[in-house]
This record gives sequence, structure tokens and C-alpha cells, in this order.
Amino acid sequence: MTTESQPDQDPSLTADECAADPIVRWGIVATGTISRQMTADLRLVEGADVAAVSSRDLQKADAFADEFEIPQRYGDYRELLDAEIDAVYIGSPHVTHFEIAKAALLAGKHVLCEKPMGLSAAEVRELGALAARQRLFLMEAMWMKFNPLHIRLLELLRSGRIGEVRSVDASFGIPFQKDDSSRWKAEMRGSTLLDQGIYPVTLAHMVFGIPEAIQAAGVVRDDGVDLSEHFTLSYSDGRYARGASSMVEFLDLGASICGTKGWISTEPGFWATSKMTVHTPFSPDSEPNEPIETLWEGNGYVPMLRAVNESIVRGELENTTHTNEDAAAVFDSLDEIRRQLS
Repeated sequence: MTTESQPDQDPSLTADECAADPIVRWGIVATGTISRQMTADLRLVEGADVAAVSSRDLQKADAFADEFEIPQRYGDYRELLDAEIDAVYIGSPHVTHFEIAKAALLAGKHVLCEKPMGLSAAEVRELGALAARQRLFLMEAMWMKFNPLHIRLLELLRSGRIGEVRSVDASFGIPFQKDDSSRWKAEMRGSTLLDQGIYPVTLAHMVFGIPEAIQAAGVVRDDGVDLSEHFTLSYSDGRYARGASSMVEFLDLGASICGTKGWISTEPGFWATSKMTVHTPFSPDSEPNEPIETLWEGNGYVPMLRAVNESIVRGELENTTHTNEDAAAVFDSLDEIRRQLS
């Protein structure tokens, strides 16, 4: 098995440059599981300091702050936005993302917002336009695109390792416990497509770009919460990407990208793995089945957080790995899938 270090992405700051640059002071909005994982990984990023946290429940903010040794804690995100911080990570339920991200940008803070960044492509583009006017960094936290494995995957595809790429298959289905979480609540815009289906759609966009046509079907509750869906994104010359998502049943959690000379299969779950296998059974120049494993840092968010922190230090308004228009284009596809489900 070959084990690969993180490949080069955008030009990075050198160690000396990072040491000389100011610290980015981060505020964390919400104290759930994802915020806990992100905060732990931010502490591994040189040049990042988690300085504040907010929760609707001040006791939860206090407990979170004590655990991670965060000096400032607040019972309302608006108070956090008035604090001495430079950037915010928004880990609250997705129905609140647009409102909080907009408020943060208007308060002069850089923003990393958990996916999805809004509830429609229009909201994503509105936030992108606002960030540009405010001269502030904004990005949706699509960590999969910064995963060293997915960067290596794209390099292999560009090199022609599996020939002309013809299809993508990816799905994310888990029967989640029916609890009090926002995914089950219509008033919180619960949606397996926005929570899980965004990953196979994003993978399709990474490999093929914007589709020419979309076909979708699924199961939607009477109150509008989609429970499962499957979809095909079609491209020129017969290329396609098939995806599916569900919160009521298991689906294959791996992904495969197929070409004219072979295919690449990832380990489950494809959005958060460090292992894949390149299959080229007819190639005389390589192993027919080559396992590849990339390095994994922290909870997996470190590469994205490092890239975002460095972009902010450099004064960039976006990171080229995942621009705001990239996020909006994915949401164009999500909007069309949801339109066909209704």
C-alpha cells in the first residue's frame, strides 16, 4: 500500500511567514458535535486561536469554553459578533446559516459556514456578493474538497490514469435515529438532501462540473421533509453522475469513478475517507489494483481549516479550492433536485 503525504494545493505560507503573521482569532457559533470537532481541529492549526464561543444556552457555552479553554463565552451569537474576534465558524442548524452568516459579514467578521451555506442558490449568491462588498473572506465548509484523498483523486483523473472519465457513482444513506434533531423537523427545514445528498452532488461537480440535465425522484413527507432521493446528473457525450441520499435506510457509502481504462473506488464513507483503490486491470504499466492511503489529521477538518486560516491571513476573499460560486453552482443542482421531488 502506498501512503501519501498531503499534496500541494494553493501556495502555502512558509513556517517563517506563519510565525510572523498575526493570529486569526476565531469565534465558534453553536456547541454541537460538529462545532466540537471543528474546534478541536482549529487548535491544531498554526496561526489560529479559538477566542470565543456562543450558544443559545449560556451554560452550554460555558461548559464548551471550559473544555477547550476558550476565554470568551456568550449566550447569543450577536454578542459574539461584538467580541474581539476576526472570524467565525458557524456550526448551528442549517436553517440559521444564512441569517447568522449575513449578520457576521455585516459585523465585519470573516466567515466559515457549515454546509449548506444557505437554503437556496440565491441565498448563497447573496452572501457571496455581500462578502465581496464587505471585503471579507467567506466560504462554505465543504471539507471533502480539501481532503488530501480527494485532491489526489482529481490529480489521478487529470493524469489520465483511468482514461476518459465516463461516470461517477456515490451515495450517503444511514437510517438515523428519530430523535429531536433538526433533520426531522419541517420548521427547521430538515432535509437528507441538504444534509447528506450535498456530498454526492459536490463530487459530481468536482469531477464533471455543471450538469446539462438532472433527473430525480424520492420520498418526501407531507410536511416537506425529504427522507430519501436518488438522482442522475447528465453531461455531454453520455457522461453521467448517479447519486442518492437517505436518512431512513442504508445506502452504499462508497464512491466509484469509472473511465475507459479503469476505475477508482473509495472506502466508505467517500466524503471522509483516506483510502481508495485504483483499478486498471488491462494496464501493463501499473498494478491492477493499487491501494492508496493519504494522511489524516485530527477529525479530518485540519486541511480545510489550515487553508481557510491562511487565506484570511493573506487577505484573500475566497479560497480557490471551493469558491462561493462553486457552492452556489452545487446549490443550483440541489434546487433542481428538490423541485423535482416536490
